[in-house]
Parts: sequence; C-alpha cells; structure tokens
Amino acid sequence: MTETIVLARDYPSVWSRPVISAIDTRIFRLRYFQRCLACGFCQDQCCRHGVDIDTENAERLLALGDDFRSYVGVPASEWFSGPAVADEEFPSGAHLRTRTREGYCVFHDSGGRGCKIHAWSLRNGVDYHALKPMVSALFPLTFESAVLMPSNEVLEGSLVCADEGSTLYDGVRDELIWFFGCELVRELDTLQTDLR
Repeated sequence: MTETIVLARDYPSVWSRPVISAIDTRIFRLRYFQRCLACGFCQDQCCRHGVDIDTENAERLLALGDDFRSYVGVPASEWFSGPAVADEEFPSGAHLRTRTREGYCVFHDSGGRGCKIHAWSLRNGVDYHALKPMVSALFPLTFESAVLMPSNEVLEGSLVCADEGSTLYDGVRDELIWFFGCELVRELDTLQTDLR
C-alpha cells in the first residue's frame, strides 16, 4: 500500500535544493541488502547505468585535477553526457548524466567494486558527499516533486538486493542526516515508530 505523508515542515538540503516536504511510507517497509560492498551476488548491478549529477557537482569533479583523472582512467571529456537538463530539484537547477562505458558508469571501479568517486574521496581524506552524486549517495531512496521515496529500481523490482536486510530508510538514514539534517531524521524516526 502506498501512502504519502506530508511532513511537519519543508526540509531543504544543505545546498537549499532539493527540498523534502513529504514521504512515501514504503521507505519504512521495503528492504534491501545495505552492505553493498559485502554483496557477492549482484556484480555492482546498480552501477550499470549512468546517474543524474548536479551540474555544479560535475564541475567540482572536473576541477579535481590530474590525480583524480588518472584514478578514474577515463578521459574527462567522456564523463558526462549533455546538454544539461533543467531540473529545479537539483542544487544548481540542472543536471547532467554520467556516461556508461563497457556496461557500467564511467566512475565504476572496473578492477574492483563500487564507485571510484567514493573510493578516491576516502583515500584522499575528502568528504565524498561533496563529490559523489547525491542521487547515488541516497540510493535506494530518491526524491521527486519534494517527496522522499523508493528509487524506481526498487519499485519496478529490478534491484537484485531487494527484499532482505535493512529498510530503505534505515539503510540511508545517515545520508539523510548529512544532506537534510537531524530534524528531518527525528521526524522520520517518529513516523517510522508510529507506523509499525
């Protein structure tokens, strides 16, 4: 059963946009295998597609220099598809899409697992939240028309690791704190308890 609940107030992200005003209650019921890199069965399926990335986020990646470019191993000219798409829910008001290469996002670690943006950030003492696309950090949650909701992959049943493990909300709770603040999470914690 799908139910949308309007929150007590609007919760803007650390960049002012997106703003979360409501939630789809399925975030408290649907489950997935949260420990992504401990998974031995998906072959990084969620990295097989490009991801929407805020245009300013893309510019931050392009400005990182030769060390990051060398680590990615793909020319920067091949990182994003364009032109930018206007989207008021993204911090800059527009997004690009990361390209795919050999069946995976260009930022996928083809020699290992996971996201090279995330791995490079950890290796270099940089907070990955400033560099990794917000959509990736919040996955398998997403936002649409100010509603925090399950990602399409969860809803359509194509997410290989669905149905066991943490709830979508519990798995992404710390990311929500970083992007939207403790007050949002306090309200969501209360809603989750009330809906049990």
